[in-house]
Amino acid sequence: MNIEDIKTAVNAGKTVHWANTGYVVHKDRLDQYLIVYLPNGSAIGLTNRAGTRLNGAEGNFYIADRGAPLRGITGTARQKKRQGDLCGTVSTRK
Repeated sequence: MNIEDIKTAVNAGKTVHWANTGYVVHKDRLDQYLIVYLPNGSAIGLTNRAGTRLNGAEGNFYIADRGAPLRGITGTARQKKRQGDLCGTVSTRK
């Protein structure tokens, strides 16, 4: 997806991911498009400061399939947190 495709999809209310379901493109209150890492909330701009180049390869952006469950890295982070390991670094095996 190119820059305009991504912005159009986000403006239409579609969920756009980068690389995996842990990263979502979000438009904030200042009309900035950000790539947000869901497990910890860190973010980077969708593009460089000039708005001419994506901060990621075009081929790595995709629209979420609404029929598919959003699992992967976000599900893993929630599961670890429920088991008492905030960072996901301690083995939960007994």
